Amino acid sequence: MTYTLAFPWAILLLPLPWLIWKFAPPHREQSKAIRIPFFRQLTKAAGVQAKAGASILARKRVQIVAATLVWMLLVLGLARPEQLGQLSTIEKAARDLVIAVDISGSMDARDMKDTNGEPQQRLAVVKDVVGEFIEARAGDRVALVVFGTRAFVQTPFTEDLAVVRDLLDATTVGMAGPHTAIGDAIGLAIRTFETSEVDQRLMVLLSDGADTSSRMSPVNAAEIAADRGVKIFTVGVGDPSGSGDDKVDLQALEDIARRTGGAFYFASGRDGLQDIYDEIDRLNPRMTETLSFQPKRPLAWIAFGCAAILAMVTLLGLHLTDLRRAKA
Repeated sequence: MTYTLAFPWAILLLPLPWLIWKFAPPHREQSKAIRIPFFRQLTKAAGVQAKAGASILARKRVQIVAATLVWMLLVLGLARPEQLGQLSTIEKAARDLVIAVDISGSMDARDMKDTNGEPQQRLAVVKDVVGEFIEARAGDRVALVVFGTRAFVQTPFTEDLAVVRDLLDATTVGMAGPHTAIGDAIGLAIRTFETSEVDQRLMVLLSDGADTSSRMSPVNAAEIAADRGVKIFTVGVGDPSGSGDDKVDLQALEDIARRTGGAFYFASGRDGLQDIYDEIDRLNPRMTETLSFQPKRPLAWIAFGCAAILAMVTLLGLHLTDLRRAKA
């Protein structure tokens, strides 16, 4: 255990009683005296001259010792002694991350390849890689937004990454509608960031189609995000040569990323997605705030209590002594 004084300057008060005794003028009190008859004749017969007198009250040694100890205990209490506990260091997340995943009807296409080169459903591959990306966000706060015809917040900002991963795995194609609302997803992410108090705000937007049902255009939403300090990284996973809702609008995704200071990527398979997330990590290393906390237990009450007990015991002892002498 470690002990310290929160206000050590109070120790300078220790010599204060001695300084007062040494340099301050003595305290004087006038008291009435009894005048006796023939006072002048008595002094003349005794051969002394009458003058003002004074008496100094004698202090017992126990009084001096007790007063000194009480003063020392009071000064120690004013210095606020404390017992320090074990120092604890806590890392607090300094980055908030929104992951927006397209779950429109076109994500059911099976044109993405797994590690063995076999075709897989787009959403299945995305959920697998994005899930691993989420699990690696230890220390960050992560929010999950899914969008199709409408955008929805699956999880608000949380450090419980297992819950985010579970809710991502529970999503299915078309559960948010068959169309694609990229602008609404960005707008919802901006509203989610309104509760954020950190400086580093990132959004990873993954889509495989062109915006077809947003109430706000993706470009306008990106401008607002840039004003709010949100950096957007866009990932295209669709077929650029497709048509209609199945055709990914690479130019729009690239424009969104450029306007917010982020970056655009295109992935055709699992390995490509993994490389993209590694690149995002490299460009934006995780920021943390380190907080140190050391519990303190105040001990001043012990010094004050001992001073009070010592003073009372001394006064009681002196009083009992005087009573015994008076009876004797």
